[in-house]
Amino acid sequence: MARLFSLVACDMVGFYLDHTLCRYNLPESAPLIYNNFAQFLVKEKGYDKELLNVTPEDWNFCCKGLALDLEDGNFLKLADNGTVLRASHGTKMMIPEVLAETDGKKEWKHFLSDTGMACRPRKYYFYNYFDLPGALLCARVVDYLTTNNGQKTFDFWKDIVAAIQHNYKMSAFKENCGIYFPKVKIDPGRYLHSCPESVKKWLRQLKNAGKNPLLITSYHKYILGNDFADFFDIVITNALKPGFFSHLPSQRPFRMLENDEEQEALPSLDKPGWCSQGNAVHLYKLLKKITGKLEPKVVCFGDSMHSDIFPARHYSNWETVLILEELRGMKAQGVREKGKYEGPKPKPLNTSSKKWESFYFISSVLGLENTEDSLVYTWSCKRISTYSTIAILSIEVIAELPLDYKFTRFSSSNSKTAGCYPNPPLVLSNDGTLITK
Repeated sequence: MARLFSLVACDMVGFYLDHTLCRYNLPESAPLIYNNFAQFLVKEKGYDKELLNVTPEDWNFCCKGLALDLEDGNFLKLADNGTVLRASHGTKMMIPEVLAETDGKKEWKHFLSDTGMACRPRKYYFYNYFDLPGALLCARVVDYLTTNNGQKTFDFWKDIVAAIQHNYKMSAFKENCGIYFPKVKIDPGRYLHSCPESVKKWLRQLKNAGKNPLLITSYHKYILGNDFADFFDIVITNALKPGFFSHLPSQRPFRMLENDEEQEALPSLDKPGWCSQGNAVHLYKLLKKITGKLEPKVVCFGDSMHSDIFPARHYSNWETVLILEELRGMKAQGVREKGKYEGPKPKPLNTSSKKWESFYFISSVLGLENTEDSLVYTWSCKRISTYSTIAILSIEVIAELPLDYKFTRFSSSNSKTAGCYPNPPLVLSNDGTLITK
């Protein structure tokens, strides 16, 4: 495989909306998402009201890429070989000696069973941008059940799933279910960043260049404006990732939409336009028909390794571009966004954590007595370099590049950060300063 990647070589350019074209204002949206779930647990499931009280310091627990073991209530940060680097029970960090006795220097018990995160196993869960507040909530639930009930095994996940289904079901936006959608609809600018004009111009470039732009989303008008449909040839709502890639066409057919209502299943996808659900196989057949090519190339942009990047690469062999906010720390050295220089900004919710350190790699394995700390790559880093073609800070940083710009892709012959654009991520040094690797 070539070591360089260019959009000009692709026949379809796809986008997932969440934190890709639609960027969350995390300092505002995180408390809203947390309260959305916490209120449901307290009011509908009888959990303790203390869950509703969150201090600013509590948010330091959040770090993207953590795994929650649903049976024992432990949160884990894994090395690229599957060993446990750091762990907590609920929000309480495990000291090195305890970690060494339980999980240290051993593969995590579910590591080998993770065949690529094509579906969410019932034993564990991985956290990404949007559900980071859920990590804090689940950790506090574990704290409460451990302290007050003496529990050592846990079954609260069914209540979390019920909260997700209530608040984010297909009809929730229209029905104003829960807290999240009603709040966002009243004041979208508080919780979401609108799409910059530079990105809209770039989307038009893609369409004019015959790149068959694709949007997978449920929410659109505020982010892109009322003319959002003009940017895309195909719009798919309720795609139900990662099943869109992993399921057979008979299991997940496309459905046409009339007045935002799903209609009967389609035997195939015959033309561009608006549709719902569906599968990658029928979408690819349509692309063959449009391009007249036997093997047209597809690239997709997304922020979630679990539902966006991994399944697109693993099941469909698409090129993949990961949106990685952890690259943001380099902006102070001159990265231009929105056409002007921007200096350092406040740390996003998930860039790094005093408890967990960075998402991409960790500056130290907490050493036992008389042992030294060492820098290691995380499991998240391994998945990024394995399943992503490239990782970028945001679409804005590439919107002014020519479509034939050649990016260095991730490959086994390059370093694990070679595919990062515009710069590699930062890591916390032992003295708390940020450095590059």
